[in-house]
Amino acid sequence: MTEEKWQETIGTIKDSFGITSQRLEDLAEEEGGGTVEIVEFEGPLGLMKLEFISQPLVLGKKTIGSKRIGSQATVEYIHSDTEKIHRLKVYKFDPANDVWVEMEKDKGERFFQF
Repeated sequence: MTEEKWQETIGTIKDSFGITSQRLEDLAEEEGGGTVEIVEFEGPLGLMKLEFISQPLVLGKKTIGSKRIGSQATVEYIHSDTEKIHRLKVYKFDPANDVWVEMEKDKGERFFQF
């Protein structure tokens, strides 16, 4: 999903359902850095949450370590300074267990049809 499509999706949700909560959080450096924008709203399936994750593109990885027994190996990722990747995760709130459940989708299937 592109940033433009994400903004269109937020606009459609605002017009159709209204937004309960919207916030921007930074991801930890261990996760590769980046940001996640979280939008919560009361949708057709109940309380729903969308996460739009933007992270730098991983260009490669470098393994650092030795072949000695008992030594540790670490992986260092090389990130792009200019290019980003975007992911969308959709959650539905399960009031019986009081947890967010990630919604699975088949390849090519759309969550929302406005």
